[in-house]
This record gives sequence, C-alpha cells and structure tokens, in this order.
Amino acid sequence: MVRSVSQLFDLTGRRALLTGGSRGLGLQMAHALGEAGAEVVISARKQQELDAAVAELSAAGIRASAVVADCGTVEGAERLAATVLASGPVDILVNNAGASWGAPFEEHPLEAYDKVMNLNVRGIFVLTQAIGKDSMLPRRRGSIINVASIAGLAANPPFMKTAAYNTSKAAVINLTRSIASEWGPRGIRANAICPGFFPSKMTHGLLSTVGEETIARTAPLGRLGDDEDLKGIAVFFASDASKHVTGQWIAVDGGVSAILGG
Repeated sequence: MVRSVSQLFDLTGRRALLTGGSRGLGLQMAHALGEAGAEVVISARKQQELDAAVAELSAAGIRASAVVADCGTVEGAERLAATVLASGPVDILVNNAGASWGAPFEEHPLEAYDKVMNLNVRGIFVLTQAIGKDSMLPRRRGSIINVASIAGLAANPPFMKTAAYNTSKAAVINLTRSIASEWGPRGIRANAICPGFFPSKMTHGLLSTVGEETIARTAPLGRLGDDEDLKGIAVFFASDASKHVTGQWIAVDGGVSAILGG
C-alpha cells in the first residue's frame, strides 16, 4: 500500500536522541521531531539549560527527557549511549553538539584544535558507533543525522578564521558517507545537514563583530537562518520520506554554498 505524504513524514512511535539539544539548532530540531510524533531525548552539558528545554518541549505537547553529557570525551559519549538505551531503543540519532574556535591559523592553539576535533568528530564517531551497535544494527533500522556546516564545504570567507572548525565539519561530511556506505546494507541511513549562518550562541561573537546585515548580504536569499529553517530537513531525514536517501549532505544556507561552489 502506498502511503500518503503525511504518513511518510509521521514519526509516531519513534525515539530520537539529539546532542546539543538544549538550545539553538538542536532545540529547533527537537521541536520538529517531536511535532512529527517522535519521543525526544536531548543531551547537553548543563542541567539547567536542559531542564528549561524539556519544559519548553513538554509545554508544546512533546514527550521529552534529558541526559547531561559531554560528548567531547569518550567516556561522556559512551555513558550517554548507555543511559539512553537503558530506557529504550533509539530510532533517530541527531549528532548536533559542536564547538568552534576563532584564531589565525599560525596562532591557533593546539589544545583548541583538539577540543574542536574531539567534540565535532570523535564524539560523533563514538556515540554513533555505540548507538549503532547496541540499538540500530540489531534491529536493522535507524536514521543518523549529522550536523556539519557550510564551513566544511569550502574555505573561509574573509571575516572567519576557523581552521579547526572547518576541518572538523569536512570530516563530518565524509564520516557520514562512510557510515552510510557500511551500514546501508544493514538498514541504517546516514545524512548530513550543513547549516549556514544562524543566530546562535556559537555565532554571536561573529555576528556582533561583522554585523548580521553584512553576513546576510552574502546569501542569495539575503537573510540568516531562523527558528524554522532546519525543521523541515530534520523531519525529512528522520522519516520514511527519505527512505531512499543516504550518504548525502544538504546545505541550509540561503544559497551561500552555491556561490562558494560547494
């Protein structure tokens, strides 16, 4: 029986884990998956922010819970997986937690490079491996959504000096392809979202220094991302609407990557 569009996008009965889900893009995607019917579990490093996010999600009628975790360490990522799986399987994994560091390349601290790479790449590797082995692969089903960035597609614009961040996000895109190619035959899909400029805690300093209007003018659509712009793609990748899509990335950037040639 051919399903309707609404049935293809329906996430009722599925459980999603989102890292970096207490605010910003992660919380936006948590709302989206919950509104589509999924139970959501969010993680972040700060309990107070998680409590506020769970209250916000619950007020919207979404079944939500939270686990404090630091995915920048192997122990933190493994503990998160074990804690979440102790109360049920994970059907959707959104690897959103990330960090950045701004510095000229010649002055970029090695410890800052390691911090960015450990969270943005190693953390995804460890958590996805654990969720895959203990939940998705045994059931031969699951959707993995890795949040990369248009910074992983091309070199910096003149106002950015974020070599480690760019390197990490390029790695996330190819890690996504690797997961997709290995686990596709076992029923698991993996795709990446590459956001452009969205107002967030991570981009606050840059937007304040360069100016939101200046950065918005770099996009063909002439605007920054907003509180709705990741919702559709998150539900698409999580749901059966994309059941024949894996190993792909899509930029949500107002067209900036088209200019960059990404």
